[in-house]
Amino acid sequence: QVQLVESGGGLVQAGGSLRLSCTGPPNFFEFVDMAWYYRAPGKQRERVAYIDATHSTSYSDSVKGRFTISRENDKHTMYLQMNSLKPEDTGVYYCWMSGHWGEGTQVTVSS
Repeated sequence: QVQLVESGGGLVQAGGSLRLSCTGPPNFFEFVDMAWYYRAPGKQRERVAYIDATHSTSYSDSVKGRFTISRENDKHTMYLQMNSLKPEDTGVYYCWMSGHWGEGTQVTVSS
């Protein structure tokens, strides 16, 4: 069982920022692809940002230019810096690592 631990969610006003963190097991962290997904209330989970083992990244159109995904392999941690947050960014954010999921962290953006 791969355990992924997310942190950094919370309540923020529109226009504000949050940084999410996801810590995984150290033994093969640097070799795997990782991503952040989010599920808005009443909707299916969707991917918002992806980073592969070479640190190449991609983003959904809804967050491009506002969110930045990164990773620190020596800390076996992945991040999602979220800026210019909008109420529609509200939802549960999940860390994904090579087929494994974290439990999610709630982000709420008030207008």
